Amino acid sequence: MKISGYSTALYSTFFFLEELGILFDCGDGAAAMLLGKSRKVKHIFISHADRDHLGGLLQFNQLNAREGFPKVYFPRDCGSFPFLEDFTKRFDPHIKGTEWVKLQDNQKVETKKSIVVQAIKNNHIQTPNGEMKSHSFKVYKVKQKLKEAYLNLSGLEIKKERERIGIENMTNEIRENIFTYSADTPIEYDGRWNDSHTLIHEATFLKREDMGEKGNRYNKHSTLEEVMKMVADSKGIERLILSHFSSRYNKEEIRTAVDKEIALHQIKIPVEVVYPGEFFGRK
Repeated sequence: MKISGYSTALYSTFFFLEELGILFDCGDGAAAMLLGKSRKVKHIFISHADRDHLGGLLQFNQLNAREGFPKVYFPRDCGSFPFLEDFTKRFDPHIKGTEWVKLQDNQKVETKKSIVVQAIKNNHIQTPNGEMKSHSFKVYKVKQKLKEAYLNLSGLEIKKERERIGIENMTNEIRENIFTYSADTPIEYDGRWNDSHTLIHEATFLKREDMGEKGNRYNKHSTLEEVMKMVADSKGIERLILSHFSSRYNKEEIRTAVDKEIALHQIKIPVEVVYPGEFFGRK
């Protein structure tokens, strides 16, 4: 799967899955960097309302809106989005076809045949009453497989059974986690990223002491050290893309720290880095 995007903490983050027509977050410059390819985006999933994750949405939308698209999905309890919807429809009347959709925790969205995106609540934004204000996302390829009892039937017999009991009663749903996007989040050791073909995970700080005195007091983030330990302890992750590094670090510092953690935890999967200020995946 071709993945492109940009991610520098505080400034801008977005990731584009071209084959699927999906954009995760829409930070400043998303339209300018994707140019004509932005017309392929039909679904925009915004993880939370920090400006570096949605600062490019107004321009992206006014350039690409048409009847029914793009669909903009956001956490249910983020009050910023209803205001944005109202403002954009007043400011750019031609974009009234854009759909704005609230997402609950674990809600699934079928973006095209056999492709489902699932929203997962994360703990980036602390909410005392359990409100939904920050999401991670998983993308699944879904297919139906015949139950064992029907595997030896002929085509005609399967057709008759389908007419009698319905195909949904003859199959099991098989879900393949082809892509996962953590968005901004503190580290989680609950196995939620297991079996991801590709995991994009934030690593804002190289180590915990770099967070300063306030640490993760407000909106919470992950450190590279924590991410690499979590990945080493996880199962089935096939590719790791590290993102959202603070611009305080230069490219050499990040690469050295990543290589050190790979060796420390004996990580065997490919590990790629989205460096601050650099577009990722462009060929």
